[in-house]
Amino acid sequence: MTVIDLGELRDDPAPGPSTPRPRPRERSAARPYRILAVLAVALLTLAGGVPAVGRPAAAVPARPGAAAFLVGDRLYLVEPSDLDRNEGRQLVAYRIPADGPPALLWRSSLPVGIGDNVGLLNRAGSVLLTGPVGGADDAYGTFTVDARTGRLGWQQPGVAVEAGDAVLIQTQGAEGQGRIRRVDVPSGRALWSLRTPGGVDLRYGPAGADRVVLAPASGEVEVRDAVSGARLVTRDIRPGELPSWQRTAVIDDLLLVIRDNGATVTGYGLDRLDRRWTTRLSLVGDLSSCGALLCAYQQVGGMWALDPATGATRWHDEHWQAVLRDTAGRFLVIAADPAGASRYAVVEAATGHLLADLGSWELANWSDRDDPLIGTRWGWDGRLVVAELDPVAARARVIGALPGLLGDCRVGAGVLACRRADGGFGLWRLP
Repeated sequence: MTVIDLGELRDDPAPGPSTPRPRPRERSAARPYRILAVLAVALLTLAGGVPAVGRPAAAVPARPGAAAFLVGDRLYLVEPSDLDRNEGRQLVAYRIPADGPPALLWRSSLPVGIGDNVGLLNRAGSVLLTGPVGGADDAYGTFTVDARTGRLGWQQPGVAVEAGDAVLIQTQGAEGQGRIRRVDVPSGRALWSLRTPGGVDLRYGPAGADRVVLAPASGEVEVRDAVSGARLVTRDIRPGELPSWQRTAVIDDLLLVIRDNGATVTGYGLDRLDRRWTTRLSLVGDLSSCGALLCAYQQVGGMWALDPATGATRWHDEHWQAVLRDTAGRFLVIAADPAGASRYAVVEAATGHLLADLGSWELANWSDRDDPLIGTRWGWDGRLVVAELDPVAARARVIGALPGLLGDCRVGAGVLACRRADGGFGLWRLP
């Protein structure tokens, strides 16, 4: 068993559901084609045929319902309990070599009480798993496993996020009261800790969270350094006003406050908490960084691209629900199509002008912002068509059609993993 390269495809067409009907053409001998040659023929003939790959040479067994994570050269599986064998939940680690089959490294029994829907981080030689505990909807716990041996380490209440060479762990109590602390991963020792009387926002840099912003209903905002915990600035951003609930977000060098039931967004400089601008929109539900712009998303669908220096609207479109990738002056955006699926398109970042409609796909989960965006959808013959959604080229570049899968794909470190119909996961190396 080896991890095979998706670039090696056989000459057996499998058209996708939304591509034109293939034109008749002669079937060649069994000689394999390289993917670029096949795609060139498809583009020239508008055939839309999808070359097929064989069954995955790397098949990793897993219990039904297992969750998979690709991190670096590792595949981690979080497996549910096996009542027939009287075995609890397990974390299973495989190493994915450049060539050859994935190698089983270890199996580790997970602590009792950790629920489903866990998140996974790989930090400082440890695997950190965060998930619900004790059956409570708002109670979460984090525990570590030694990445080399699989031995269980420390356990603590709260949700962990990456923050340089450590993690920040946040707990939430009754009525918004909670605590946030910076934790040394190898030892579990708290490096600093502080109470959080209201909302907490984090500003993320290349290595994880680097600012902690406390924005309670009173309006007294604090900005702290995520490494030292030191207070950098504090200010009442609503002097003379009664305490009131507000939604906040931290994006780049701005603290953004959504007020008036989503009708206004106000930007404050993160260094001094000085008020920069206020803009009036409508039913704003969320905000995100969009390269040189700031994106605001409407609760009922649609988005605005704003100038982060002034809050002025550069453009507005009622179709797009989110910007997934900002590359080379282009946005990859998502919208819901009438059938309820997710539809993707490429637009010009500066103007919102539509450059390409990429069609409907199910997006594979990705591990890193530099991972390619991989979409899948079912072909007419039941195979899973796989494509890279490329905003630079403004196209969905089909790279294979895979048989015997249920979908549920994820991508990381150049590897695609998808759930197999007969159990476990199949692995392919992306071209």
